[in-house]
Amino acid sequence: MDFAQLATFQAVIESGSFDAAARELHVTPSAVSQRIKALERSVGQVLVRRTKPCVATPAGEALVRFAGQVALLEREAIGQARGGTRVSIVVNADSLHTWFLPALLAVPGPQYELHTDDEYFTADLLRSGTAMAAVTADDAPVQGCRIERLGAMRYLAVGRPEDQAMVRYNRKDHLQHRLMPDKSDTSEHFVPSASAFIEAVRIGLGWGLVPDWIARDDIAAGLYQDLNPGRHLDVPLYWQYWRIGSEVLEELTAAVKAAAAPYLRS
Repeated sequence: MDFAQLATFQAVIESGSFDAAARELHVTPSAVSQRIKALERSVGQVLVRRTKPCVATPAGEALVRFAGQVALLEREAIGQARGGTRVSIVVNADSLHTWFLPALLAVPGPQYELHTDDEYFTADLLRSGTAMAAVTADDAPVQGCRIERLGAMRYLAVGRPEDQAMVRYNRKDHLQHRLMPDKSDTSEHFVPSASAFIEAVRIGLGWGLVPDWIARDDIAAGLYQDLNPGRHLDVPLYWQYWRIGSEVLEELTAAVKAAAAPYLRS
């Protein structure tokens, strides 16, 4: 038996009309009518009297009880399973290193599986189905996903004037070239860890782009200087997540937006 049809039948009987059931289920009245007709064909009986209000026929009364039992079991199963829910998320390295993790602490219960990639590539894991949600610089909604703007992460080009090498996260990382194109032909070091990247710039391995709230503290401490005073690079970040009506994803979305607010620029 089709559970969508069964749930629609229950909604019609409880609400008293096809139109009210459609509003409750967020579908069209035509879709409600088609589901009820399909359910009636599958059992070979008329189940709903099309009166005002709609009521179940004698054949439909047994299904009313069954539909209520199924709905109860579903709610109980979801409640028991939520603690074992696995949520897969892809996050750019700088967000993961700085502001993102407290969002997970705010939504306890699920088992989190985190992936990391360059912010311009994280949405690829949404498209492939590997991740349910992503922090991404891609502002084009992935099919089947909702998108929320988080703000912009601001970067400063920092280092010592004598630094000749450029520090990059990996070969996908081209932020340095965008802010300092005149120094893009220097030698390069690749450091694929956000914390190690920042430390590499601090000890003088080379110059690189560092989030501004970290860079300003380090500049004040005399660890390096701003190599391009008055200029910065803002990278807009978005939260994209599956549009499936998941309570966990909705709670996580609110937590991610709250965690990002103190660090990202509006």
